[in-house]
Amino acid sequence: MKKEIDCRKMDCPAPVLETKNLIEQEAVTQIRVLVDNDAAVENVSRFLSYNGFEVGVDSNGIFSAVEGSRDAADAEKLDSGKDIAPDKAPSPAAARKIMVLVSADTIGRGDDELGGKLMVNFIKTLKEMGEDLWRLVFVNHGVKLATGDSAVLEELTTLEQDNITILVCGACLTHLGLMDQKAVGQTTNMLDIVTAMQVADKVINL
Repeated sequence: MKKEIDCRKMDCPAPVLETKNLIEQEAVTQIRVLVDNDAAVENVSRFLSYNGFEVGVDSNGIFSAVEGSRDAADAEKLDSGKDIAPDKAPSPAAARKIMVLVSADTIGRGDDELGGKLMVNFIKTLKEMGEDLWRLVFVNHGVKLATGDSAVLEELTTLEQDNITILVCGACLTHLGLMDQKAVGQTTNMLDIVTAMQVADKVINL
């Protein structure tokens, strides 16, 4: 079954939610999702990949078509009760799953220079959590920490290489004009963030 949905003029996470609703309701083997921003391209592409689709993107400079295809056997997994949300997939039980939600590039209020130094020190110390650290999520001005000129880019890159998932809010990057400057992590949306919160054993908010 082949389907096309038009998600242009929709902000994240709407394109992902529209895609999710469609493939939950029907055994789609081919899908074409029209979007008009880079965050949606990355989010829809990643979501389809998690759900067994081979993904390609065709862009004309004005809007993009995210195209996915999978065989019928993968599509039929929907009928078996398989939860398609990526964070709901079974994972090896190791330590506690601690998710750190970073919503600013500073810690505390009053002195931004001091707050910036505290945040840098915090990120650099995160490795001390060991295997308990599961996911880092950056939203609002916190996404600045995942850009090319971030003072903690090296530390975040090392964490990602150590299999810590780093999610960076695509809508926030777009709003701040930083999409092209993201240097680490996966562009994400509120569906991924809410699901991660549900799965985490503990959420630390900054």
